[in-house]
Amino acid sequence: MIDATGVTCRYGRTGGGGSDADGGDADTNGDGGVVAVDDVSLTVPDGEFLIVAGANGSGKTTLVRTFNGLVEPDAGAVSVNGTVVNDDLVAARSAVGMVFQDPRDQLVAATVGADVAFGPENLGCSHAEIDRRVADALAAVNMDGREDDRIAGLSGGERERVAIAGAIATEPDHLVLDEPFTGLDEPARRSVLDRLRELSAAGTSVIAVTHDLRDVLGLADRVVGLSAGRIAVDDAPRAAAETLPGLDVRVPTGVLDDRSADAPATGDTADP
Repeated sequence: MIDATGVTCRYGRTGGGGSDADGGDADTNGDGGVVAVDDVSLTVPDGEFLIVAGANGSGKTTLVRTFNGLVEPDAGAVSVNGTVVNDDLVAARSAVGMVFQDPRDQLVAATVGADVAFGPENLGCSHAEIDRRVADALAAVNMDGREDDRIAGLSGGERERVAIAGAIATEPDHLVLDEPFTGLDEPARRSVLDRLRELSAAGTSVIAVTHDLRDVLGLADRVVGLSAGRIAVDDAPRAAAETLPGLDVRVPTGVLDDRSADAPATGDTADP
């Protein structure tokens, strides 16, 4: 379980622990910094498929980076599997796998196979186990048999798939994916979504961070919507979908159209 209590993150001032990854829409405060996450409390049970949604600058990326210590809160605390993150960063980063928005931030090797193997190697897995995990993770992103491909020769979408495979290969208790589908073609998207569904069903928490719910809303158990660093929505997917367009979040049009059999039509699109 991931448990965040009273988490506040600031950036743009000396000594601030926050991150500017969410852009510049968060609120300023009396300290001269920018509040990216403002007194957020959130629990993610094991096996939950959670969407953290919000517009650029809403605080969603900063929030999830506190889950494994990439961002240290200025106030509040985050615990993972019962241990405060800052008390044991190694344990937190082993338990919480992270896929960044830009795969260049996490690709570390020259070839696909070596990159996906990096995490299991650092976990001390045997050679046979590493080979199994690499093959399994590449199959999950529709890149079977491409272990010897050079990272430098891959497209942006292929690099995104390698980054996702690298996180899957560590077999974390909790998997965070920040805008994971941006560069994926349809077959790769379907393959990744299928694996995320399987992971959640097997007890892995899946946290998808996005401003566009069209791919993932049908998989979610719960949706948390952020605005100006605060939780504005925390509800089941269908109920949350009614409010999210007001937060500049895109939801599948059909969800709004089907809210109730007798609801009046409100338009043909749910785009903000």
